[in-house]
Amino acid sequence: MQEQAKPQRIPVKVYRTEDRISVAAPMPGLEADNITVEVTPQNHLLLHGAVRGLLKGDKQLLIDEWSVGDYDRDLELPAPVNGNEANVTYGNGVVVVVLPVAAQTTPAHLRMRRTSNDKGERVGNAGHPPQPMTTERHEANLVNEWLLHGGNPDAMTPGEGQSRPGTGQHG
Repeated sequence: MQEQAKPQRIPVKVYRTEDRISVAAPMPGLEADNITVEVTPQNHLLLHGAVRGLLKGDKQLLIDEWSVGDYDRDLELPAPVNGNEANVTYGNGVVVVVLPVAAQTTPAHLRMRRTSNDKGERVGNAGHPPQPMTTERHEANLVNEWLLHGGNPDAMTPGEGQSRPGTGQHG
């Protein structure tokens, strides 16, 4: 079975306060710079996400329960908005557009730039061969983590069965 790109209509959640309209839409599998948002003069919000690529190489698709394809949505807004002052963010596969309510709609074409790596950090072995770690390196990692989180390793009491970094003693 070959993977097919299918245009998808995005489900949305629309919220309103007195001074702004917020739209949240899931668009998983994209980078921020693959998403465009447009406020039209006719008071519509257009969301578009371009998929980076389909399954490539010698992989064989065995089960196809969710679609890969461009994301599109044309949504009529419930009130006029100022597109020039809109705020667009993308994280955890969800695009959020916050639009200030205005007396009349100001059209705008909004495009995000990627500000950080959207991929998660590899934790644990995750299918990779285990990499041995010395006790000293493990203890140094614990000290660094505690310091990163504002802790003082000398003042912290480790949990049951854990060693206090740098002492070799158990708490």
